[in-house]
Amino acid sequence: MTTTVTAEIDVEAPVSTVYNQWTQFESFPEYLGAVKSVQQIDDVRTHWTVSIAGKEEDFYADIVDQVPDSHIAWQSTDGAVHAGRVEFEPHGAQTRVKLRMEWEPEGFIEKVGAAVGIDDAQAKMDLERFKKFIEERGTETGDWRGEVHGRQETSPDV
Repeated sequence: MTTTVTAEIDVEAPVSTVYNQWTQFESFPEYLGAVKSVQQIDDVRTHWTVSIAGKEEDFYADIVDQVPDSHIAWQSTDGAVHAGRVEFEPHGAQTRVKLRMEWEPEGFIEKVGAAVGIDDAQAKMDLERFKKFIEERGTETGDWRGEVHGRQETSPDV
């Protein structure tokens, strides 16, 4: 049975800064608790190592839809069933970040954790750490301004 996790947070930074930081997938372990590593293979493909309930899992995920300063959506292509979307909405000097993830808990511990809301709490804590990370830095660590539609990358305008 698929579990859906949602969380949102307001970040004290412009939408382009917040979006740009989120495109830096390899920095995710700095603020996403379950993520041990993300390797950016190309503009669309990533390899993830996560630790859930003490169990390490690896999977590949593709960016399926990405529009600068608007949203990024992804879906696993093997291993763990995982998909999600993060949206970025400008609110004056702030940016609202809305996260929605879907995944398939495996094993007793993961299923119990999903049932009692541990996943939602983890997502909220992860967004809090992301907020702290970007607000303390004051700027992003990098950016990627291209678009992806249907797993096809479109180079950013030069």
